[in-house]
Amino acid sequence: MSSIVKNASKARLEARVSVEVHNKIKRAAELQGRTITDFIVAAAQDAAQHAIEQAEIIRISLDDQETFAKALINPPEPVAALRRAFERRKTLLQPE
Repeated sequence: MSSIVKNASKARLEARVSVEVHNKIKRAAELQGRTITDFIVAAAQDAAQHAIEQAEIIRISLDDQETFAKALINPPEPVAALRRAFERRKTLLQPE
């Protein structure tokens, strides 16, 4: 469980962990020549950045990139369902 306490420029983050987890974090921090706090903040920032990238960045293969680019340059003719959707949209957006 964690809590956040904010002041003007800093926020405090607290977490309770098992002794085993604490010892592992402490050892990893020592191996990198960091304090536990520095190690945890860096690890949390890396994990947060990774999570954000996974949510915001779409990764596709080179073949799929090429297919997508070709579709943008030479879009296919709209199918009947798409034409009907655009017509319906026009009627919905007309001012009364």
